[in-house]
Amino acid sequence: MTSNFLRFNMDASEYIKDKQLVIFELDDVLFPEKDYLLQVYYLFAQFIEYTEQKNAQPILEFMRNEYENNGAKKLFEKTANQFGIDTKYEYNFNLLHQNARLPLKLLLYKNMLEFMQTLVVDRKKIVIVTAGNPEQQLNKIKQTEWNGLEQYLTVYFVEELGQPKAEIFHNILNHKNLLANQALVVGANKFDEQQSKSINLQYIGSLEIYK
Repeated sequence: MTSNFLRFNMDASEYIKDKQLVIFELDDVLFPEKDYLLQVYYLFAQFIEYTEQKNAQPILEFMRNEYENNGAKKLFEKTANQFGIDTKYEYNFNLLHQNARLPLKLLLYKNMLEFMQTLVVDRKKIVIVTAGNPEQQLNKIKQTEWNGLEQYLTVYFVEELGQPKAEIFHNILNHKNLLANQALVVGANKFDEQQSKSINLQYIGSLEIYK
């Protein structure tokens, strides 16, 4: 445990030694997206049990297995077909994604929490630029255990701004009077990497921090 922590601290200091700003995505960067979605599916299964008297457990198990094997695409449609659920409930399914009150708070990856705490101690700026439905992303943020970090966060929603991520990154740098070499982007996919490198921002995959 100690050697891993020391290695993490050495890696983190290398990433940020000449940076003033770190930009993060949200899903699968700060926490696993599945931690949110599986709780949404749990709440939906409970809702169907209450309204339609269908046992929640097999519905939840089906949704979990389908999500883990094939992803979230068309999950309501597949579940409705499997259990004879009226299509009118797709509205409730989608609404839960945006406003679900989660049974359990979302927890940051341990090493990501330590990395962000290091940024605060070193007086680095922390920004989240997140794609996806803004209401849903905000709902996740509100139900994350930030361990006091929330007061240091600035959040931008890509869909709300209607701009490519690269343009948002560029505008953030301009607003904070920073050069590209003073910032770091932490993401989880090739698209984030491409958007970062298109304006010469250093990029690292989140796995480099919490591996």
